[in-house]
Amino acid sequence: MLDKLEAIHLRYMDIGEKMLVPEIIMDIQQYAKLAKEYKELGKIEVAYQNYKNLLSNIDNAKNVIATEKDEEFREMAKMELDEFLPQKDVLETEIRNLLIPKDPNDSRNVILEIRAGAGGDEAAIFAGDLIRMYQRFAEKMKWQISLIDFNDGSAGGYKEITCSVIGEDAFGMLKYESGVHRVQRVPATETQGRLQTSTASVVVLPEMEDVEVEINPSDVRIDTFCSSGPGGQSVNTTYSAVRLTHAPSGLVVSCQDEKSQIKNKEKAFKVLKSRLYDIELQKHNDKIGATRKSMVGSGDRSEKIRTYNYPQSRVTDHRIGHTVYNLPAVMDGSIEDFIENLRLAENAERLKEGTKNDE
Repeated sequence: MLDKLEAIHLRYMDIGEKMLVPEIIMDIQQYAKLAKEYKELGKIEVAYQNYKNLLSNIDNAKNVIATEKDEEFREMAKMELDEFLPQKDVLETEIRNLLIPKDPNDSRNVILEIRAGAGGDEAAIFAGDLIRMYQRFAEKMKWQISLIDFNDGSAGGYKEITCSVIGEDAFGMLKYESGVHRVQRVPATETQGRLQTSTASVVVLPEMEDVEVEINPSDVRIDTFCSSGPGGQSVNTTYSAVRLTHAPSGLVVSCQDEKSQIKNKEKAFKVLKSRLYDIELQKHNDKIGATRKSMVGSGDRSEKIRTYNYPQSRVTDHRIGHTVYNLPAVMDGSIEDFIENLRLAENAERLKEGTKNDE
């Protein structure tokens, strides 16, 4: 572990020097890339320096115990050692977590798609509740969330809705939300007061750059149409909305959020690129097999991941067996507790895999 930490320390120092070079400062893209890596390595650098200081203190205490003849000094050293050793265990666990390879997509922005599943009108209403939950969470995180496309539900909510989420570590946090969400409650349209179970599926895609996913323009048919607002109201009478049909994959993407056809086209292509990347990623994951699928946050998207039970005010994440009894707060965007526990669970699995590989 010390060898890894020293290599990271040298890289951290090297980046720091490069960021002072005038030519690099003038190159905005290169400087931003280095600054991002410098910030990420900074957490490991701080932990490494603390760890080195702690190891030095432990060695000094052991040396005093072994060589000092004054019993009072030796007792003080023993007391210090009793404090240092538990700190060492805690810091080593922290460092191991920091050394787990990050998903390279974690820092990306997100394409968020929610679709109503089983349950008819109630499923569409629940899809609307979920997008509101993510909007509130995005507000807490100081992220920017904007509409791309939507299809209203006949009794409220959405049959499907697509948004972009822009912010620090957006994909790294929201990726755990991919899967089937289930709601148990008495619908407003239910006259007999019967409990109904409905579902909505959530898909979280990393937003891809132009250079990372190439699309042959001749493979895409572009259609335009008049956009409409929530509830079916007309936004404008010009053909500003855009629909892309990608012939090789059969994917169809629409965007009607902007009044500008050009902006809608740009947004639609971002969604198309993210979906094409996701198809290739799923193929890659299928080849890897059970090891990858066992990871929290990267399992089958048809899997039921969370249940929202309104009568009991209970929310349960089935992947980690984590339950809270504060459903109103969760639906108001307080999902960070679930995300943190899912992240810890995934790190624990990765640590196990890393330990096996080291053996």
